[in-house]
Amino acid sequence: MSTTDREYNFTMQDFERVRKMLYDRVGISLSPVKQDMVYSRLARRLRATGIRSFNDYLDSLVDGDDAEMEAFTNALTTNLTSFFREEHHFPALADHVKQYMGKHTINLWCSAASTGEEPYSMAMTMVDLFGSYTPPVKILATDIDTNVLKKAEAGVYPIERVEKLSGDLIKRFFLKGSGKQEGYVRVRQELRDMINFRQVNLLDNAWPMRGPFEAIFCRNVMIYFDKPTQHKILQKFVPLLRPDGLLFAGHSESFYHAAEIFKSRGKTIYEMTPEAKAKACNG
Repeated sequence: MSTTDREYNFTMQDFERVRKMLYDRVGISLSPVKQDMVYSRLARRLRATGIRSFNDYLDSLVDGDDAEMEAFTNALTTNLTSFFREEHHFPALADHVKQYMGKHTINLWCSAASTGEEPYSMAMTMVDLFGSYTPPVKILATDIDTNVLKKAEAGVYPIERVEKLSGDLIKRFFLKGSGKQEGYVRVRQELRDMINFRQVNLLDNAWPMRGPFEAIFCRNVMIYFDKPTQHKILQKFVPLLRPDGLLFAGHSESFYHAAEIFKSRGKTIYEMTPEAKAKACNG
């Protein structure tokens, strides 16, 4: 978009203020090439609030408009996901959980749940593993974006979102809408009951959940953080994972800069190093 065609004036100074605000709030490092994306998404917030300039809008955030700060964050966080995305992770999760079957309730954490496709895919995997719609599994699904969490909790999707799934999966795990809901599907209630959706900012000093988790999915979110921020988050995963727990990352993510904490098992699956395990056990 040409800057002359823009409804609002958006300067490089405005963009740099946005970058700093987003980084300070959620640790996301916006690339300089994202300027047009930032403009288009925040211009909607200016229209919604009736504020006529980016400078005044950003000043309102600094002045403590908490509700709009949440809307600002939601607008700039990317939520691209699909059912069984990076599908090799799900049989690996099932194989990992087998060792705990019959021992205790399984606790899993999806730390970037977006609109819910990932935690529901985890839930479907557990149903198939245990051969029951009510397996002894609890899934915590978190995200910073409250808008997508509402969609995830509702579990309602346009039917095209499930078209790539097998007919068997659709039949077993989704209910097709009729009337006003025609063209939509809803996830079965048993899957929704398995999942607890909560807002969590991975940058917060304290997280509200307690482990231990048998596995943590943190996929396709670390790419938005710089290396020091990634390292800090990875350190905080350690006491929440079982010593033999697994961390699942996105296909374009690697944690070699935190080799003292996690080591790769291949296919973007990580386990804690002996040193990290010892630290976790000691406190």
